[in-house]
Amino acid sequence: MATTKTPDATRRSERSRRAIFDAALELVGEVGYDKLTIEGIAARAGVGKQTIYRWWPSKAAVLLDAFTADAGDTENVLPDTGDLAADLKLVLRATVDEFNDPKFEAPYRALATAGANDRELSEQFVAKLQDTGVKAYVDRLTKAKEAGRIAEDVEVRIAVEMLLGPFTQRWLMRTGPLTYDFTDTLVDLLMRAVTPR
Repeated sequence: MATTKTPDATRRSERSRRAIFDAALELVGEVGYDKLTIEGIAARAGVGKQTIYRWWPSKAAVLLDAFTADAGDTENVLPDTGDLAADLKLVLRATVDEFNDPKFEAPYRALATAGANDRELSEQFVAKLQDTGVKAYVDRLTKAKEAGRIAEDVEVRIAVEMLLGPFTQRWLMRTGPLTYDFTDTLVDLLMRAVTPR
């Protein structure tokens, strides 16, 4: 007598969750955040709306989880070649490439915009994604300070914000192109401000 295997609900749930994530990321790139809907995500993912509402309260929550699903897979550590300026330029150039990639830009911009009007979403976004990135810069600059390459009176967190703030402002507000020349200039200006005299 043949035995029937009971379907593995965990695998089915994970498959559905991945399909929902993929659908949310694809759709936000195609239609933008304003036109993104739970209904649209459900239809693209091949699941019912109730499946989505069982796991997430809103389209913003779906998009945040989709965008940050793999964020914990990579360790956020800046290189340390002994040349702080070169290391910062290398990382910021890679960040320029990432932020100019439409697959990254659409969901990140949507979440940044939605977070401006939703404190809880913004706090979750910062906790899940931005804090780890900022921490990597803080750790690298702290090591440089301990090695005497940054002046003792420099507040490292503020120095990081001096570097990343203009980057974010230019990208978010589209005040100019996000280029290697721009980020190299940011690093040069920061180094002038923090290098011991």
